Amino acid sequence: MSNPRRLRARPDDDRWNTRPVRARVLAVVRTLTSATRVLEVLAPLRELDGIGFAVTVNPGSAFTAGLDDHLRAQPGLTVLPWREAVRQRFDLAVACAVHASMHRLRAPLVVLPHGAGYNRLVPESTGDTVTAAGLSRHELTHRGRVFPAVIGLSHREQFDRLRAACPEALPRAREVGDPCFDRMLGGLGARDGHRTALGAVDGRRLVVVTSTWSGHSLLGRHPGLPLRLVEQLPADEYTVAAVLHPNVWARHDLRALLAPAERRGLRLVPPDRGWQAALIAADCVIGDHGSVSFYAAALERRTLLVATGAAELDPRSPTYAFGRAAPALDPDGDLLTQLERAAAEQDPAALRPVTDRSLGRRGESARILREIFLSYLPGIEAPPGDPLPLPHPRPVPLAAERPTAYDVVATGEGTAIHLRRYPVGPGRPTARGFLAVADDEPSPVLRRTADVLARTGSDTEQPAEAWLAATAGAAELPRLTVAVAALGPDHHLLRLPGGLLLEARADRPWGTPVPRLDPLLLGSAVAHWLTTPAATPTALPHRTLTLHTGPRRTSISFTTRPGHPDGPAIHRPTGPSYGQS
Repeated sequence: MSNPRRLRARPDDDRWNTRPVRARVLAVVRTLTSATRVLEVLAPLRELDGIGFAVTVNPGSAFTAGLDDHLRAQPGLTVLPWREAVRQRFDLAVACAVHASMHRLRAPLVVLPHGAGYNRLVPESTGDTVTAAGLSRHELTHRGRVFPAVIGLSHREQFDRLRAACPEALPRAREVGDPCFDRMLGGLGARDGHRTALGAVDGRRLVVVTSTWSGHSLLGRHPGLPLRLVEQLPADEYTVAAVLHPNVWARHDLRALLAPAERRGLRLVPPDRGWQAALIAADCVIGDHGSVSFYAAALERRTLLVATGAAELDPRSPTYAFGRAAPALDPDGDLLTQLERAAAEQDPAALRPVTDRSLGRRGESARILREIFLSYLPGIEAPPGDPLPLPHPRPVPLAAERPTAYDVVATGEGTAIHLRRYPVGPGRPTARGFLAVADDEPSPVLRRTADVLARTGSDTEQPAEAWLAATAGAAELPRLTVAVAALGPDHHLLRLPGGLLLEARADRPWGTPVPRLDPLLLGSAVAHWLTTPAATPTALPHRTLTLHTGPRRTSISFTTRPGHPDGPAIHRPTGPSYGQS
């Protein structure tokens, strides 16, 4: 009788592979940040035949929440416990965060930075208060011996700091450039698609707000800034996306903390993917001393800092110099004015002399790293030519509720209407103009004070005309002027004072896609027009309104029901009440 224990398959047993494995590579991670970076670094290698890949978590970090689930979701990776990983032999191990315990690995170890170089002071890792994490003797040696086979430096300036901290490690150091930044440079052609995925459409500018971790970061010092941004920036001119360090996600319930901002339109980029695409797409980045802000400036995105993190940075590092050179944003000031001034006056290339000090060998990193890796993998052949940068997947913000209430400021006379809308919540401390709400707005206070009401979904059971008729006598809508029911992306049905029903349609210029017409935006434009001199509901079908929202201009035509130009007379208010209580 056979021993059932002999039939158990080992994950490294080549008998179970469809293709032979001639070399084994181990990815070593400590946090989600280092995991996403090392998997990105190894991605070109994973396209080569004959390599088996495993991953292990080097224990001890305070930021491991969600890491195991992330690793197990990766295709083609064998996840090994640390105790098992240090027993097995590998041809190569790669880590994007070094720790002294990695000397136990039975493989040549290549260590790389997991951000834009080596900058942060982490005494818990380095054993001192003057050496940047990743360059210290405490991390790179065991019993006086340097254990990494290769220490990857993103720029030659790091040789001087390594020489000061651990001179015996210099022979193992190589300038390898920054593969993450090179990949972003190679992905600039996908900018338009990334902008669309993040809602930067119809002329909107994309503002990315980013925070690293620790009490010195943007979120540590100014946690209310994401909410203030979405409340102060006109919703039809700006889109705001948040990119937050995975260490923040690991320690805090960010969906709960940022829920008020998400309800007002904040796009929250998940921690494991999408931040590079968000930087490619961005017009402006508001950040701190984290690598995301540094990369944004290197990509020549207008970058403003609200925190510099000087207290936790190596003062010899480029990131420290970046904090001193980058323009500042006052988080308690007028955010719109500051962003508009930055767009008009800031030279996006002004910080290039600083960012160049950390990002060496531009465009060469993938080739250099492949050569290093393959030197430890005999028998593995790469195709001729340099490896091509892999495209970034489209950024997919975490699902969030769309804004359901806006404070609307309208100007203009005649048929030219200029609108600015600001998302609001039940508090609505200061009214700039009049209120427009969606039919699913949950606050009775906002519904009771609304001048415009819109049903934003067109795929509904109740017919649009019936829904509009129901709004006419609704007791909870005492100040309603205009009601709108969506019929499609570019046309809607309106009910005006007196009960007149009109169909409105956005005109499509030749050679352009079907335009998007927000029913709340339409209702707001009509509500303002009704307050202009000589405006009456029955005059609207004979006019074309031109709606201006930032740089975008939309022409809107109106038609009545064929043969029935007027609906039944129902007394309604004659215009928006403009912030009255």
